[in-house]
Amino acid sequence: MADITTLAVEAFIILIVVAILASGLRIIKEWERAPLLTLGRYRGLKGPGIIYVIPFISRVPFIISTRLQVISFKTEQTFTKDNVPVVVDAVMYFQPVDMQKAVLGAENFRMATELAAQTTLREVIGQASFDELLAEREKVGSIARGIIDSKTEAWGIKVTAVEIRDVAIPQALQEAMSRQAQAERERRARVTLALAESEAAAKMVEAADQYKNHDRAFQLRWMNIIYELGLQGKNTILLIPSNIPTAGFSEGVPPVGVMGIKDLVAKQTSNSEETPQDTFQSEDSDRRVPPPKKA
Repeated sequence: MADITTLAVEAFIILIVVAILASGLRIIKEWERAPLLTLGRYRGLKGPGIIYVIPFISRVPFIISTRLQVISFKTEQTFTKDNVPVVVDAVMYFQPVDMQKAVLGAENFRMATELAAQTTLREVIGQASFDELLAEREKVGSIARGIIDSKTEAWGIKVTAVEIRDVAIPQALQEAMSRQAQAERERRARVTLALAESEAAAKMVEAADQYKNHDRAFQLRWMNIIYELGLQGKNTILLIPSNIPTAGFSEGVPPVGVMGIKDLVAKQTSNSEETPQDTFQSEDSDRRVPPPKKA
């Protein structure tokens, strides 16, 4: 009975020892690295693949990813160079390049990089105007990337890009910018309309000069205008006078209507040839009072 108990205890102890020894086995992925600390001292990086960490003597504090990492961060309300309050939403891409510096240089390199990006972006925004922040986002992001990369270089982090996603401004400022844009569009529309009217007036003057020397063209144009008016609708009523003088004098061209300019000139000449005495006599005869009637 004692032998069986002893064997059971020994088997249990062996199982515990095997479990403890097996706990040192680790599997590290291709894009991961494991810093190894032995008795508190840094002994380098392990991986990828299967590694063994001696229990109670060595340990792996964390796993470092060598792939490109992304952090989305947002600054608090910051004033630009021209005192405009803005809140900027940005994205930063970074990658650990020196694992030893990443392990020994910062307690949490990811958090340190994010905080450095926020403070640096606030500094860059304070040095740029509001118009530059809206129109030159790539330039602002490039300046911020250079400053952040210089700060994280001591931690073994390489910042590849900083991109500004959104710039939030107060509602009152948005309404003011909207009114400004609307006024600018209205100004452009008025300038365009004025230029169009100027060009149209110049063309009208040119056409008038051509019609002045070509009576037939003017008559054809007048007939075309009447035709276009008649095409506008079935219920259109056109009142065309029967006496329409021609524009200008032309030889061999019959006047438009019943009485043209030539007939008007002839009639006026015949009226002017009447003597004033005849005119006065006719007026006196019209004014003569008839004799009274007999009772």
